[in-house]
Amino acid sequence: MLMTSRFTLMLAPMLLAFAAPLAIAQTSVVIPGPSGRAQVKFEITVPTSVRNEPLTGRVYVILSKDNKTAPHSQVGRVGAPFFGHDVERLAPGAPAVVSGMDLGTPVFDMADIPPGDYWVEPFVNIYSEFKRADGHVLWMHDDQWEGQNWTRSPGNIHGTARRIHVDPKSNTVIKLVADQVIPPIVVPPDNEYVQRFKFKSPSLSKFWGRPIYLGATVLLPRGYKTSTISYPVNYSQGHFSLDAPYGFEAEPGSRRAAEGKAFHEAWVSDKFPRMLVVTFQHPTPYFDDSYAVNSVNSGPYGDAIMQELIPEIEKRYRVIKQPWARWLSGGSTGGWESLALQIFHPDFFGGTWSYCPDPVTFTDVEGVDMYKDDNAFYKRYSEWQLNPTVNSREVNGAIRQTAQQRYWMELVNGTHGRSGTGQQDVWQSTWGPIGADGYFKPAVDSRTGKIDHAVIDYWRENYDLLEYLKRNWSTVGPKLVDKIHIYVGNMDSFFLDRAVRDLQAWMKTTQNPHYEGYFMYGDQKPHCWSGPGTTADRLREMAEHGLRKMPAGTTTPWWNY
Repeated sequence: MLMTSRFTLMLAPMLLAFAAPLAIAQTSVVIPGPSGRAQVKFEITVPTSVRNEPLTGRVYVILSKDNKTAPHSQVGRVGAPFFGHDVERLAPGAPAVVSGMDLGTPVFDMADIPPGDYWVEPFVNIYSEFKRADGHVLWMHDDQWEGQNWTRSPGNIHGTARRIHVDPKSNTVIKLVADQVIPPIVVPPDNEYVQRFKFKSPSLSKFWGRPIYLGATVLLPRGYKTSTISYPVNYSQGHFSLDAPYGFEAEPGSRRAAEGKAFHEAWVSDKFPRMLVVTFQHPTPYFDDSYAVNSVNSGPYGDAIMQELIPEIEKRYRVIKQPWARWLSGGSTGGWESLALQIFHPDFFGGTWSYCPDPVTFTDVEGVDMYKDDNAFYKRYSEWQLNPTVNSREVNGAIRQTAQQRYWMELVNGTHGRSGTGQQDVWQSTWGPIGADGYFKPAVDSRTGKIDHAVIDYWRENYDLLEYLKRNWSTVGPKLVDKIHIYVGNMDSFFLDRAVRDLQAWMKTTQNPHYEGYFMYGDQKPHCWSGPGTTADRLREMAEHGLRKMPAGTTTPWWNY
């Protein structure tokens, strides 16, 4: 063995891999996974009175040390431990079994759960059959307008948490009943400022073989209902949410309360420029958001947004239907989208304000160089030394999560990329080719971390924004001048500043035209820094940008109407 037993133990929590061998130098090292040492088993039953048809989906057992909130609301990257197991056409009333052979997160091996009293909750994530237009049949979670989040999706089933003594080494069976069905999402009613709508997408429904919906939440300017003029629009991108944009209606005491209150006061004030702010709702069967591009796995979401959703917005609301009056913005996932939409549709949008965008080039994808690294779970610094790849960090540089921990967390949430909330899964489903089984072909083996560079070549060819600009600058570059604004903290929690620096370095070399873009780095700022000042300040910048770009002779009653 190349590694000593001590070194193996040191890496084990970070580099587990279902006992699959990893080739290191000329020697294979077996890295332990769920060991089967745990003798306890959990049997989860859904009564036939709750569901009287075969069940395909994923069943979870969640353990928590307290019951202040339901255990399923405590799961997360470093939240309450839980374990998952797939079931396929399980007979009505038959128990599903979660055992020591099932992977967990953040505790990977059930045997490592300390004996003690826990609040234990069963949970069932229900999958539906999708007969896609490409001939593949997939079983996925059908979003119920919750944003592809199994912990709160209507129709999913859970049980009441019970305080139970759990000893993983005890050969016992703990029987749990899941009998509570999550009710439908309640959409907030429209009011003077905020409106919402959704509709069935013809193109996406055809692709997936089931109804797929698009929607929008619209923030109206003061005086909209009493005026007759048209307004500019800020398309603000981000994860699925039915909340009003920018925390406009944030509840007192909520996470966005202070920010929302300040923005609300600016928005309704006399001197604030009038515009609409629109957020998109476009959850996919893989994730809460489509990344606003066409994908062989997720479907033609780029076309649907450009040809169905935006035209619907421009039909329902009085917006100025000209590029100079369409401004993009967004952070993280929304940062990538707002930049990609501007780059891929340079004639349609008039400028983007992209905050902490997801990897704009794949030289650094949350710590992994997809082009050079052979394994996402560790870095090789010599033939004899492996260091775990850090996925996320605190502002002081402390490790929050390793890459292996992140991939395994998503794998526990769902196999075949069906985690719903998994960032690695959505990148692979959006940017990757189709696998033989109809699910996406993995760029990274979630069990071992091995990178498939043939898949990464597909990523590079189709979705690497920097590579796209390099190939198409002579035609795209002239249309992007003075339109790209990127803000990111230099201690971004997910290292997203690194890919941004690669983009900036290349843009400094551009010719015909020479355009360097606008880049700002927040000193010691984490994810997702959006520049100095406030949200209202960014919108004022957009409005002033529009004033500079609008055609000569254009009147501007929207500025202070």
